[in-house]
Amino acid sequence: MSYPYIDLHCDTLYHAFFRGEKSVTELPSAMADVRKLAAGGCGAQLFAVFLPTWEDGAEEASRYPGDEAYIQALKDIFDRTLSENEEILGRTESLSDFLRNRSEGKISAILSMEDGRAAAGRTENLERLCRMGIRVLGLLWNAPNCFGYPNSPDPEIMNRGLTDFGKEAIPCLESLGIGIDVSHLSDGGFWDVANLARKPFFATHSNCRALNPHPRSMTDEMIRALADHGGVMGVNFYGAFLHADTERLDSTVDGIARQLRHRINAGGLECAAIGTDFDGIHGELEIPDASRMPDLFEALAGRGFTDNELEHITHLNAERVLREILH
Repeated sequence: MSYPYIDLHCDTLYHAFFRGEKSVTELPSAMADVRKLAAGGCGAQLFAVFLPTWEDGAEEASRYPGDEAYIQALKDIFDRTLSENEEILGRTESLSDFLRNRSEGKISAILSMEDGRAAAGRTENLERLCRMGIRVLGLLWNAPNCFGYPNSPDPEIMNRGLTDFGKEAIPCLESLGIGIDVSHLSDGGFWDVANLARKPFFATHSNCRALNPHPRSMTDEMIRALADHGGVMGVNFYGAFLHADTERLDSTVDGIARQLRHRINAGGLECAAIGTDFDGIHGELEIPDASRMPDLFEALAGRGFTDNELEHITHLNAERVLREILH
């Protein structure tokens, strides 16, 4: 069973960089290389420029060239992948790009960023990221930055909102045609975005806290607020974010199905989407890579999801938001 699905988040560029790869055309170790995306019937893939932070002694830290050089290196991998696959992938920086790619049967390749610390508290840097081609910005990852504070088990941190710059950035990003991604954000930061945003926004790869108590997951109240803004929430395949036991690393179709059904019950059908987090997750995955996405859709149909529901989950909802955000 195949749908032209839209995946709102993968970390394949990061995966390629730390393996010394120049593109992600065909990368056996990757979950979402071009060959696997094509085999799975992907309609659009958001490729994240993920800016990591390192624990003391992390081996990768010794090979990290600094933020600016690293961002450029991942952009180079993205550009080379596009140039190697012009018959399969289409660069997507505008709505017209997206629509043209769809009419030509190409996968829309969209550049996103996870952790916007490169903005460094200056709106002119948001404009620079836009010129670079970033079209969805995850405000932060797991550490504070110029936008605000991360999800945390510490209630004091979790309740902190956006910084003054973070609040200033919301209308700026919307005017630039950059979608706002609240994945990894503190609860306080989420509510600031919800109060300030005038366009739909994303939780590109987040799950439901009612089913998974990890602070990365979203409460039903947050899901409803996201849905009220017309936003979408991509289901994250990581086992620790799927199940009630956050120590579980097995990613199952049953877990994905429960997460999708709950967000539909909490926020309505139009808020449910796909955000695999491929190449940013590990563990035993029942859907191990992009080529196996049709297996997921078939399994969801077998668990009672209707064709209309699957059409919305796989692409219609995310496409609607992209149409409203992209210039």
